Order: sequence, then structure tokens, then C-alpha cells
Amino acid sequence: MTTLATPEAGSPPLWRRLSGHRGLIALRSFAVFIGLWWLAHLWKANPLQLPSPQQVGQALWTLVQSGELLQHAAISTSRLSVALLIAIALAIPLGFAMGLSRRLEAYVDPLVELLRPISGIAWIPLGLFIFGIGDTLPVFIMAYVAFFPLLLNTLAGVRQVDGKLVAAARTMGIGRAALVRHVVVPSALPTIMVGLRLAFAGAWAAIVAAELIGAPSGLGFAIEWNRQLLMTPKVFAFIAVIGLVGFLCDALLRALQRRLTPWAEGTGLA
Repeated sequence: MTTLATPEAGSPPLWRRLSGHRGLIALRSFAVFIGLWWLAHLWKANPLQLPSPQQVGQALWTLVQSGELLQHAAISTSRLSVALLIAIALAIPLGFAMGLSRRLEAYVDPLVELLRPISGIAWIPLGLFIFGIGDTLPVFIMAYVAFFPLLLNTLAGVRQVDGKLVAAARTMGIGRAALVRHVVVPSALPTIMVGLRLAFAGAWAAIVAAELIGAPSGLGFAIEWNRQLLMTPKVFAFIAVIGLVGFLCDALLRALQRRLTPWAEGTGLA
């Protein structure tokens, strides 16, 4: 005689387990946001100022079919990639050098703290004179914004290396280069990855302002162009794409962080 399998005593029902899934929680958050957006649209009663989610969705589909969306998104992401590579090439080696040398930090830190509070957007007027309109100005602004989080997190990661690990490595006769490669870099990597995520977020936010004025293409340019044409649904569509691209790229960086630093899981750094 067979008996039907019964759920374990004390285990929550299936619907409750599913309701706690991160994906479903995110979908509920998006649904609430869209509902509030719809209510605001009805209250405003002016589609030119605040289009409905349906109008924005239709505009988004039109941009996808025409290829305009992919064109501008590809240009902006390529600029962002170049800017991040420049920031990584400059900030991470300098951060390690400052972390390993108090003397170098004493020279460089005052200049960093002088420039860091200056917004990247503040350099746009001067950048227009130096670089003109094109790809160089947005790349410069994004690299400038991404540089400081990477530098400071790299410096903090090097300074937070456990002194006991360093002492143990020196006791075993490990040289300075091997010590940096096998002890300092793995210990600092979780903090560096956090800095990379912060650098990406800042640079991606700055790209809109940089492309509004200093570029003839890209998502920021498309927002300003459609605003001048009073095509508000397309403006909102491009804004939504900026948020979506940022969300997906951050998810990829989180996955890369978990892959490169599995030992940091559960420490608050991953």
C-alpha cells in the first residue's frame, strides 16, 4: 500500500516560499512603481508632461524596431567601457602604490582630496573648449568620475590586509613581489570589486549629462534631442533604457565579484 508524500512538518507552503523569491519580490516592486506612475499620469492629465506607461512602452517598441535604441545604447556603452578601462588602468596601480607606501600617499592624497569633491559635470564647460564635441569629452567625464571610487577602495583594500598574513608570509621568506601577488591582491580584491561597482554607477550616471552637451550621439543626446521635439514618451523610453542597462551591468558585476572573490561571501563585501 503506497502513501502520498506529505510536506515536512513545519515547512512553509509552496506559495509562501515562492512569494519570498527575490525575482517575484522585484516584480512586485516594479508593479507597484508602474501603478503609482499610472496614477500620477491620470492626476497630471497631460501626456506631454507625463506620458502613461503604455505610451512609453509603445515608444520603446518603436525605437527597438527602428534600430535607433540599439544604436544609441551601443555608443554609450562603448564609451563607458573605454572610460572604465582608463580608470582601472590608472586608479588600481596607483591605489596599490599608495597603500604600500605611506610616503607616496602623503604626496598624492592632498591632490586627490582636492579634486574628488569636484563633480565631473563641472568639467563639461572647460572640456568643451579642450576636447570639443565628440567621443572624447564623455569618456573623459566618465573616467574622471570612475577614478576616485576605484582609487580609494583599492587603497582601503590594501590597508585592510591582515597583518598576521603578511607576517606569516615574511616568516616563510616570501619576497615582496610574491607577497603582493599572493597575499595583498587576494585580500584587497573584494574591496576593489566594490569600488568597481561604485565607479560604474557613478560613470553611468554621468554619461547622460556629458552626452547632453558634449556628444552628437548616445543615450544622453537622444534624451535631449527628443525633448526638444516634445516627444516625451521617447524621452521616458530612453530614460528607462538607461536604468535597465545600469541594472543589468551591475548584476553582471555582482556575478563577476562572486566568481572572483568566493571567499568574501557573507562578509558584506560580496
